[in-house]
Amino acid sequence: MASLTSPASPEVHDTFPINGTDYVEFWVGNAKQSAHYYRATFGFKLVGYRGPETGVRDRCSYLLEQGKIRFVLTTPLGPTGPMADHIRAHGDGVRDLAFWVDDARDAYAKAIERGAASAQEPVVLHDDHGEIVMAGIRTYGDTIHSIVERRNYRGLFLPGFVPVSSPYNPAPVGVEYVDHCVGNVELGKMNEWVGFYERVLGFHNLLTFDDKDISTEYSSLMSKVMSNGNGRIKFPINEPAMGKKKSQIEEYLDYYGGPGVQHVAMATNDIIETVTTLRDRGIEFLRTPSSYYETLLERVGTIDEDMAPLKELGILVDRDDEGYLLQIFTKPVQDRPTLFYEIIQRKGAKSFGKGNFRALFESIEREQALRGNL
Repeated sequence: MASLTSPASPEVHDTFPINGTDYVEFWVGNAKQSAHYYRATFGFKLVGYRGPETGVRDRCSYLLEQGKIRFVLTTPLGPTGPMADHIRAHGDGVRDLAFWVDDARDAYAKAIERGAASAQEPVVLHDDHGEIVMAGIRTYGDTIHSIVERRNYRGLFLPGFVPVSSPYNPAPVGVEYVDHCVGNVELGKMNEWVGFYERVLGFHNLLTFDDKDISTEYSSLMSKVMSNGNGRIKFPINEPAMGKKKSQIEEYLDYYGGPGVQHVAMATNDIIETVTTLRDRGIEFLRTPSSYYETLLERVGTIDEDMAPLKELGILVDRDDEGYLLQIFTKPVQDRPTLFYEIIQRKGAKSFGKGNFRALFESIEREQALRGNL
């Protein structure tokens, strides 16, 4: 049976301290257009640019910010090379989930000593604002974790980026920080990557869900949530389980061409306002049957929000021992049914919406059926 939490808080054995998510980098086919999409719909602000005009010859990158979230959208300027190969294989997707640390050299050395594969040995990047020390390790698929030390840097973001401004500045939608990032891996590989995060980074298994928790009539999956000691980094890892038809994880793996980041969850302090704005700007969300709301308060108890807008928008609610949460999931944000987003508001709850799994997965299966992939 699945367990939601350990009876007592696990003893912290982080391999090295992680202050939080430094940035999420996407490798995309057209970063200029992707940046416009994230500005127009999600309300990110364009604050930085790197490209030929700044001395970087092989790529263009756009730095977007909202709250504590940094997204970097990068595209290659030629048809060959690792970045172009990555985009041909996977489409637009997350390449880098970067850690912010105090000592990148020490963190990298400890990770390698514990069995991590290197993505980048430590390098020092300089400009007039100081220096950044960066390294990188590999995780599932072609995804990496950059390790970023910025204690001696006072610039915008990274050397090579210059500040930019624009008269086009749609209002932010209210997302504040990255709550968690979810990875999909192949059947039988979940525990291997759980072991990686435990052994290499000292993370602990915060929550476990098996195919009894996450299943419908047709498909199921298994998931384990890995977290660092301070809880600022949370990585659920999913793998498919046997079912009558193709699961959402199998569909993702087929279209992405292997393991990768399935979705990024962004936290807000007012989910009704955030989701209303996103909907009005053209973001499509998975729909929840109206029957879900008929017994909602019986399942979760008293909540502060009015039921009417939750039902209208399709926002899900779940409760654990410490409070409740509200969450909703977008449809994939590109034509390949791979990357999507979660908008989440936590009102004390530290869990991930176990009570919503069936309703959520049935919504996903309806979309799969429309694509002919269920």
